[in-house]
Amino acid sequence: MLHPFKRFSATSVLLAVSLLAGCSLFERTPAPVTPAAVPDHDMIGAIHAAGDREKSIIDVNPLRDPGVAMLQDQARNDEQAGRYADAAAKLDQALKLSPESPDLLQERAEMAIRLKDYATAERLAHQSWSLGPRLGPLCARNWQTVVEMRLQAGDEAGADTARKWVQQCHKAGVSRY
Repeated sequence: MLHPFKRFSATSVLLAVSLLAGCSLFERTPAPVTPAAVPDHDMIGAIHAAGDREKSIIDVNPLRDPGVAMLQDQARNDEQAGRYADAAAKLDQALKLSPESPDLLQERAEMAIRLKDYATAERLAHQSWSLGPRLGPLCARNWQTVVEMRLQAGDEAGADTARKWVQQCHKAGVSRY
């Protein structure tokens, strides 16, 4: 027969081991980190910068319907005041008047980014590019939008492909000496 002290120690050891084993069952593993855009990264600023950097020979500026121009101006005012939903609604009204306007589609894509509707932003940028001149500043903004959306989705390969398209928006002028 075991001495009561030895029986107590064996029971204590078994209890301690089972408690420690039980703790490892409930150990939390950190959740996988999903890649996302850096919060401080200004996606809209990067898109506008891509258009500003584009100094190709092509820059298409279509004539604008006065009603559409008024809605665009109001949308810009709303955007500057931080009223992104109001700006998006005004751009939607303008798109009803001019549904195949590449510059309006790109502006609406940028507003979708402000509203964190990234799928719509990418879709509208593609639509703008398909209807637009496919060269120049608007083209660069279209593809930079796709770059930003691919980065937001954690798709580095897609972002790299879109970056190549941004570069293809450039059409060099004739060198004049």
